[in-house]
Amino acid sequence: MITSNNLNQARKEIQKLKKEGRQVVVLAQDDNFNRKIFETKNVDVVVGLEFSKNIWKDPLKQRDSGLNEVLCKLAKENNIKIGVDVSNIIKLDKLEKARVLARVRQNIFLCKKAGCKMVIFNDNKYDYNKQEIMSFFISLKGSTKQAREAFKNL
Repeated sequence: MITSNNLNQARKEIQKLKKEGRQVVVLAQDDNFNRKIFETKNVDVVVGLEFSKNIWKDPLKQRDSGLNEVLCKLAKENNIKIGVDVSNIIKLDKLEKARVLARVRQNIFLCKKAGCKMVIFNDNKYDYNKQEIMSFFISLKGSTKQAREAFKNL
């Protein structure tokens, strides 16, 4: 996983991983960094968009989830999957978990609308079965097609 917030260093790491034939997973940072990463064609998964903002600064009508329609369109064009890191969500307390899940729900809605793919990101501490992943996506207003694809892309 690429965790660098320096864009040039992240691009070098992306090219290095692609030459090795490995999957490129990038941890989301600020809005400008994320936009440049979504414009890159060599990235496979972007993880942690729901954690990229300050948890306490959501507007009243819409969550600031780190994803918008333009980024979803870029993700679909460049074949980038949106990753949801469930293991980090499990570690949060109740109030923070509720806010992050609301952001994940909004990201699921945006991905369903734009047609880009989502995936559950696993750090190998937790083992998820098909029923758990499908229940997670469906409970957050995702479609069964999205749930099946998230499990298939796991």
